[in-house]
Amino acid sequence: MRVRVAITALGITAALLALPACSPETDGAGQQTTSSGRTGKPADAHREPATLTSAALAARLLTEADLGSGYLPKPQRAAQHDDVTVLGCPALSKLGGDAATGGTLAFPHKAMADFTYGGSSSEISEELYSDSPTKLSDGTNRIFDAMTGCPNYQVLAGSAPIDIATQKLSAPQDRGDEQWSQLLTFTAGGRSTVLKQTAIRDGSLLLVFSGSPVLVDRHLDRALAKATATP
Repeated sequence: MRVRVAITALGITAALLALPACSPETDGAGQQTTSSGRTGKPADAHREPATLTSAALAARLLTEADLGSGYLPKPQRAAQHDDVTVLGCPALSKLGGDAATGGTLAFPHKAMADFTYGGSSSEISEELYSDSPTKLSDGTNRIFDAMTGCPNYQVLAGSAPIDIATQKLSAPQDRGDEQWSQLLTFTAGGRSTVLKQTAIRDGSLLLVFSGSPVLVDRHLDRALAKATATP
């Protein structure tokens, strides 16, 4: 069984967690402190660069050729419709169950790609969104702020309980206009999976890069460079 849960309840990231199939991953699993980090400058309401279409965003996603050997694309999975309940985080509960499954930040223009690496359970997910800088900033901050007091909480997706712990990480402050980064530990059925997520807003574009911490660190700069390149 696979449970599709938005990482950190951002409502913008499809974290694909293969719970019974995955092997335990311990990198950072014991570090469960505060929630996600955000740095940078807020959106300037007087500076509104043009938004990008979904087709334009899709052309800026990383491909197998960009990533190198060993990476295989994953087909996009159909959206899940299980009832979702958030336990242990009143701020997220107020935003509704969709905040934990990708339905809250429904930006109008988006594109995404998922890859596996080396035939293992290691994966990376890239998502690009475009809207006004103010809407991207406010929407992302709203969810991160909700998580500030919730370093540990539980999501019930249908009948499957998932324990989620978050740890604030230092965001790459020299990239884009705003940055967020965090480490997440998903635990279910006695198995844990650690994922890293870094989000960077550059003008009217938002990049969310998630997956195995090593793979995220390896390809983040490449993803941002392609996403923000001038045609």
